[in-house]
Amino acid sequence: MDTIKQAGNYVSDKVQSATSGVSKEANKDIAKDNNASIGTRVEAAGDALSDKAKEHKHDASAEANKQAATH
Repeated sequence: MDTIKQAGNYVSDKVQSATSGVSKEANKDIAKDNNASIGTRVEAAGDALSDKAKEHKHDASAEANKQAATH
């Protein structure tokens, strides 16, 4: 039963990682937009960094769940 739970957690982490990746790219585009205000650009840059950290966290968690499910 633990294997099923870890497999589900793996899938969830991969989805969350992908979502963070999409958000990161959108925020990077906003940060580069010369038509956006400086405040908006700075906030978007910070959000992109946060999204990147979340993406890495979910990737690491997914890998851990994958390893646990296969052993």
